[in-house]
Amino acid sequence: MILFKLRCTEDHEFEAWFRDNAAYDRQHSRGQIACPSCGTVAVEKALMAPRLGRSRSEAPQPEPARAEPAPPEPAAPAAQPTPAQLRRALQEMRRQVERNCDYVGPKFAEEARKMHRGDARARGIYGEATPAESRALADEGIEVASIPWVPPNDA
Repeated sequence: MILFKLRCTEDHEFEAWFRDNAAYDRQHSRGQIACPSCGTVAVEKALMAPRLGRSRSEAPQPEPARAEPAPPEPAAPAAQPTPAQLRRALQEMRRQVERNCDYVGPKFAEEARKMHRGDARARGIYGEATPAESRALADEGIEVASIPWVPPNDA
C-alpha cells in the first residue's frame, strides 16, 4: 500500500491510500478520485516527503564523526490518536462517503464489475460485499476497500 498526498484545483489537500502507483493511475484516469471537501475529480498528486521507518529490532547506529554540524533532527512523530479521535475520524469518513458516493447495497460486487467493464458510469460507490466477493473483485483487478462503518454519531 502507498499513501499519496493529493490536491484538487480548489487547493484542498488530502491523503489517500492505493495498492500501488498503477492503482492510482487507473483510478485517476477513470475520474474515480474525488476531493472529499468539494467533490471535484480534478485531482493531482501533491509534493510529499517519504516516510521512512525503522523496524523496532533495528538498533540505532552511532553517527560517524564529522567536522560540519549535523542536520536538524526530524520532528518527533505525532502522538497516537485517542479512541475518541479515531471514532470521530471514521464518522467524518462515513459522512464523506455517504455525501459523495452512490449506495448500491448488496449489489456492490455486481455494480463494481459493471463499472470495471465500462458497462456502467464510473463513480464512487459503497455497499455490502462478503469477504469472498471482495477477494474475487481484487483478484479481477478491481480496486475495493473495506472500511469500518461506525454509527454516524455518538447518540
